[in-house]
Amino acid sequence: MYNYFHSLQTIFIVYLKKIYFAKNLSIFPTFKNLISAHQNMSLLHQIALTFIKNIGPTLAKSLVAHFGDAEQIFNIPKSRLMNVHGIGERRLNINDLTEALVRAEEELKFIEDNKVSVIFYTDSAYPKRLKNCIDSPVLLYARGNMDLNARHVISIVGTRNATDYGRHLCHQLVEELQQYNTLIISGLAHGIDVAAHKESLKCSLPTVGVLGHGLDRLYPYQNRATADKMLENGGLLTEFPSGTLPDRENFPQRNRIVAGISDATVVIEASVKGGALITAEIANSYNRDVFAFPGRVDDEYSEGCNFLIRNNKAALLTCAADLAYSLGWEAADGTKTAKEQLALPIDLSADERIIFDIIHQHKTPLAIDDLTIKTNMPMSQLAMNLLNMEMQGFIRSLPGKTYCLN
Repeated sequence: MYNYFHSLQTIFIVYLKKIYFAKNLSIFPTFKNLISAHQNMSLLHQIALTFIKNIGPTLAKSLVAHFGDAEQIFNIPKSRLMNVHGIGERRLNINDLTEALVRAEEELKFIEDNKVSVIFYTDSAYPKRLKNCIDSPVLLYARGNMDLNARHVISIVGTRNATDYGRHLCHQLVEELQQYNTLIISGLAHGIDVAAHKESLKCSLPTVGVLGHGLDRLYPYQNRATADKMLENGGLLTEFPSGTLPDRENFPQRNRIVAGISDATVVIEASVKGGALITAEIANSYNRDVFAFPGRVDDEYSEGCNFLIRNNKAALLTCAADLAYSLGWEAADGTKTAKEQLALPIDLSADERIIFDIIHQHKTPLAIDDLTIKTNMPMSQLAMNLLNMEMQGFIRSLPGKTYCLN
């Protein structure tokens, strides 16, 4: 009982500090100042929610959904908290709430002093693509000028040991993505990551670096100049509060944000073991598109890309048009991609026109055996025509040797 009242006392003191001792406030604060104080209190509790021991993102969201907002979680009787599914004496102690509020108060001072934005998962500014992921963070810290809900968002990942081949591909891809006004996401690590950010800056594309530590530091520090430039058009994003070190276990958590925040993940160069393949696996688990540039079979840093393509974990990528075509994007001027412009029935041969018309008449994909009967073509001739039509982008092959129109 003492702990419960002690927690209420702490909350009450925080309220007094915010309302009566804020700069330029009188003992009888104005209505506007009261609103500002209340907003700060809401933010305080949202931050505190992430500091409660043994409460992860999924359970934290359940608590907010159950009680309406973060502030209520800290104000209700302990007995009501314990009635929530997944909460119990072993998971949550009332002292944990008090400690969380104290830590949140310190973090609130840091974000106010350093112009850090806090994005709670119920805010409109929270990235909608990421919100659809079950394990998405409850709260994000951001610095810069960014729209995380841009129309087109791509994550670019790869090895820290980028080769000239990888840097060239990165340059080519980002330059071609200019016409789609794409937001580029990466992890600001050495190699492909920082190359993607630098190329984005050159092309005046917004770019956001997702960090595996707090915003009170930058790792690796050699990328500080690039990070500072990114703040003007993009910025830095993390789920970790200030004081969090760039420990190894933080980066898989960081990678899930990189994978979940975008329409698709592009792997430019990667070895079989590394963070890029972890990000690709996470993106696949979120049912997001993954693309990879192929490389020579004896190149160590193309081995991971070739592995993804060979095992149908990534689509083969040669240029931005491939990506835009697969995602159904239009260029900023409203024009279709080059492949879509070529995909006109007028370019078909007589045999291909027959195949096209038959597939077009059926709403469901047609098996190759059915097409042989309906077209009355020899299997070898039909297979050659189907391959040619697929290469030109008229049709698409599906599992079980079935075909449909693109």
